[in-house]
Amino acid sequence: MGFFHFLKEKKFYKHLLIAILLTVVLFWLALFGLDKYTRHGEVYKVPDFKGKTIAQLKKEGMDEFFQFIIIDSVYDKNLTPGAVLMQNPEPGSKIKKGRRMYLTIVAVMPDKVEMPDLRNLSLRQALVTLEVKGLKAGNLKYVDYFARNAVIDQMIDNEPVDPGTEIYKGTKVDLVVGKGKMTVEIPVPFLIGETPAEAERKIHYASLNIGNQVYMDDDKENARVYKTEPPQLSGVKLKLGDTVDVWYRSAKDFDFDNYIKEMLGDTLEADSLNNIQDINLK
Repeated sequence: MGFFHFLKEKKFYKHLLIAILLTVVLFWLALFGLDKYTRHGEVYKVPDFKGKTIAQLKKEGMDEFFQFIIIDSVYDKNLTPGAVLMQNPEPGSKIKKGRRMYLTIVAVMPDKVEMPDLRNLSLRQALVTLEVKGLKAGNLKYVDYFARNAVIDQMIDNEPVDPGTEIYKGTKVDLVVGKGKMTVEIPVPFLIGETPAEAERKIHYASLNIGNQVYMDDDKENARVYKTEPPQLSGVKLKLGDTVDVWYRSAKDFDFDNYIKEMLGDTLEADSLNNIQDINLK
């Protein structure tokens, strides 16, 4: 009987056919299982979760599609505690079901920091130190003192606060500052188009205080400075600690770029106006 005699047997072909069919079936089952396991082709468009709390997302059934993981929290008293501030992947991204969604939310309470010692610093140094610590400058109260813009005391709610005292981030610290011996005249800093936070910052760096703040519409998220009192470019000179009233409009509904160009004309540059306040802190 030759070595290839089995090729003439019908059983051989029958078994070969069965083996091929089994191989095909097993291969198909493997691909089908892998497809189900990896959810091949099954993708979802990521919604915008910003402004919603985890409880709201779960109520909407979003936890069935995504795994929510909180990686950070930031305190903002103007936002809803627990609401989503940032998300990764971003809204509009296409991802598979069950993908991890990394969230930064609004903290319920702010972190605490130690109050720095601002006494005997210049106003500029004190303002920078407050920013680094996550604190805010409140009212600047100017008093008779030989050194202009030297910080004499630091106050919270009209009470002196000692260095090292634990206070919440975002707390406003009022500063008692020296007038110096010479009278100083301060031009109104150019604020048009600035956010409320940046406007207040520039006003403080100009040795001034922010006065009334008027929002001309409900869109505070996109609010930008529309006008001030005293008016911009009016030539009015202020004294140390004087106030500037500010009006805001939504940047979504108003073209600030053209507004600034029309206001400045061909003779003034916005960059130079933004630096006017620097002369008062030297």
